[in-house]
Amino acid sequence: MPKDIMEEDEQQIIKTEFSEVMQKSYIDYAMSVIISRALPDVRDGLKPVQRRTLYDMYELGIRYDTPYRKSARIVGDTMGKYHPHGDSSIYDALVVMSQDFKKGMPLIDGHGNFGSIEGDGAAAMRYTEARLQKVTQEAILSDLDKDVVDFVPNFDETEREPEVLPAKLPNLLINGTEGIAVGMATNMPPHNLAEVVDAVKAYMLNPEITTAELMEYIKGPDFPTGGIVVNKDELLSIYETGVGKIRLRGRVEFEKGKGGKNRLVVTEIPYTMIGANIAKFLLDVVALVDSKKTTDIVDISNQSSKEGIRIVLELKKDADVENLKNMLYKKTKLEDTFGVNMLAVADGRPETLGLVPLIRHHVRFQHEIASRKYQNLLDKELDKKEIQEGLIHACDVIDLIIEILRGSKDLKMAKACLTEGTTEGINFKSRISRKMAEQLRFTEKQADAILQMRLYRLIGLELEALIKQHETTLHNIEYYKDILTNRKTMDRVILKELEAFKKEYGRPRRTEIANEKEAVFEENKIEEAEVVFLMDRFGYARTVDTATFERNRETIEEENRIVFPVMNTGRVCVFTNQGVMHTIKVLDLPFGKLRDKGVPIDNVSNFDTQTERFIYVCPLERLVLKKLVFVTKGAMMKQVFGTEFDVTKRSVMASALAPGDELIAIAPIVAEDLVILHTHEGYFLKFVLDEVPDKKKAAIGVRGMKLSGKDYVEDVFFFASGCEETVTLQGKSVDLRSVRLAKRDGKGSKIKR
Repeated sequence: MPKDIMEEDEQQIIKTEFSEVMQKSYIDYAMSVIISRALPDVRDGLKPVQRRTLYDMYELGIRYDTPYRKSARIVGDTMGKYHPHGDSSIYDALVVMSQDFKKGMPLIDGHGNFGSIEGDGAAAMRYTEARLQKVTQEAILSDLDKDVVDFVPNFDETEREPEVLPAKLPNLLINGTEGIAVGMATNMPPHNLAEVVDAVKAYMLNPEITTAELMEYIKGPDFPTGGIVVNKDELLSIYETGVGKIRLRGRVEFEKGKGGKNRLVVTEIPYTMIGANIAKFLLDVVALVDSKKTTDIVDISNQSSKEGIRIVLELKKDADVENLKNMLYKKTKLEDTFGVNMLAVADGRPETLGLVPLIRHHVRFQHEIASRKYQNLLDKELDKKEIQEGLIHACDVIDLIIEILRGSKDLKMAKACLTEGTTEGINFKSRISRKMAEQLRFTEKQADAILQMRLYRLIGLELEALIKQHETTLHNIEYYKDILTNRKTMDRVILKELEAFKKEYGRPRRTEIANEKEAVFEENKIEEAEVVFLMDRFGYARTVDTATFERNRETIEEENRIVFPVMNTGRVCVFTNQGVMHTIKVLDLPFGKLRDKGVPIDNVSNFDTQTERFIYVCPLERLVLKKLVFVTKGAMMKQVFGTEFDVTKRSVMASALAPGDELIAIAPIVAEDLVILHTHEGYFLKFVLDEVPDKKKAAIGVRGMKLSGKDYVEDVFFFASGCEETVTLQGKSVDLRSVRLAKRDGKGSKIKR
């Protein structure tokens, strides 16, 4: 390679720290996700995908008073022009904007199957149709033709799209939003349109208004699903900081039935129950009945329809209704928490906003678009005024103008005469006409309008109409100047529009705001008794009474892998090869007859059947009285006191593991004082168990044996010294007494089989 080429290549190499490149690249990626995808803009309350979808529908002319168009057409056009991130994200945004059970003010009018409140998905985009809602067209997209917002190039610079839509209503507050970015997330509840409009009006009349004063208008969130907000006193703090938790309850009504059979009917659900959580609520109620937490419910049915939610619980006679309601609130999703995080992009950066800053940003935006709108209208009226004055003056000297036109050789000569009074080359009938023509000083626009004027404009009525138009134009100019120079006049215009939107699109509040005491219910007292825990080789668990076990001991022990007695109020601990301990409440297990089917342990715990297998299972009350020894495949060992595992969590880390390692044995220490480790390659190491130190459950432990190459511990044997112990390994009998006693962390030795 020539030397000059090598030097040129070397000059292109830029040396930099890899960590700096990674940091800069990740920050760029994070900001791209935050600004360009996940978070809404505080001005129009829309994420980029929503804004682009609405603008594309506006550009395609799919208005509220035009026929529906295929969703696939809208999605394809949006993706091709503005949003190159895949059709599913665009269609998902379109679907959500049309769902009245998710949005307080749906922005799209969907035709076809757009999903249901119970979690049914929308039909494919080729089957559904959509168009803009009237409110979207009037309050979100209007005035786009009046240069009220900036337009920016699209992703390939072949089209232009609005940086933000000129929303005249605070869409972010009315519809709420949710989104997950990088390192941050937003979750804003929807609010009542009429209340929000009143709050904006109050702010405009008093910019120093406080959050507490604004909340006289905005009482709290207004969810499309209704329900009850039960922590009213905490709302002030949430709206001041933009962060907090709203406690929601469904609405439960009592209905008297025939023959004394009463029922509880759920008529409104918490907003968080939308979708799969409705089915989970039904399953949770069934589980409460199965586990004998309540005996008052005899049947449950979901009678919900397009008219609304209706979940019916049939009750026994003399059921304790209040206690049952409290149980539903406490033990199911009928009472849930909505985590508020009012995060939005404001002035180009993500910011957590309280109620006052949110409205302040909206009002400031309204002043910006109003200023641009009326400046644009003023400029147009000034242009009209200029032309109208020219035409009126032209009508006064029409004979002269006709003489100029007839005497000119070309259009350029006539125009020069009209604008500059140049008469050279033009034939006039008289010297007076030439002198009058030299005094003409029409503007360029006026001259163009005169030259394009039709003769019918000389009719008397047409001239009168032109004069009236000129008077209207002068009035409009004064009006627009007043709006642009007088903030109070501009505020009156904005308030008038807001009041019109409230009158047409406002609706009564759906969500009740109240202070309610925490739900407290008395569980049915369970008589404590000893039962027998059974788990078969497939991981199905159940319990039977001790009498059944005694009568069928041999069959039960033959068919089940794990059998032990436990109290029905106790818990069972399941240790897995991944170093995790899962706890199972005995009451969560089916209790019944000998041949009844059990339940998979992953149904009643966090046990993962794909990645875990159980190593040791025992009742918690027996575990806390003992000490356990842990052995891993990599020969790591430790002793742990059983009291370490007396926790309330469903899953805890029972032992830390090195990468690639796993537990192979856990055993309680009873009378054994010796341990033998047997490896895959046939090495045995015997040592005193006391050499293994006591550790905490979060520790890895110490090395019990040195392993060579890819060897690993395959078997572990515990026994007391002096005992005869013979085991069968790979079909051959091995006498463990022949393994000589050594020290922990040795390599071990092979013995003859």
